[in-house]
Amino acid sequence: MKKGERENDELRPEYQREDFGTMVRGKHAARCKEASNVVVIDPEVQKAFPNEQSVNDALRGLLELARSTGLSKRMSRPPRKRAVG
Repeated sequence: MKKGERENDELRPEYQREDFGTMVRGKHAARCKEASNVVVIDPEVQKAFPNEQSVNDALRGLLELARSTGLSKRMSRPPRKRAVG
């Protein structure tokens, strides 16, 4: 197609709309969302981190601190139930 030409938006005569089945908007949106690891941070936190590298550096530092203090091991276990008595 040359620049400036518009593609015809109509179906070719050999195709019928019924041949394509039911169309569902957002059919795969939930699966896409589950596979994504995008995190939205609050605007006031965002001001402290100008780019993704600074966020990653801060989180790595926090992980290292948690590992060195043994906090990460305690956080990964489910909390113990206290005996009532």
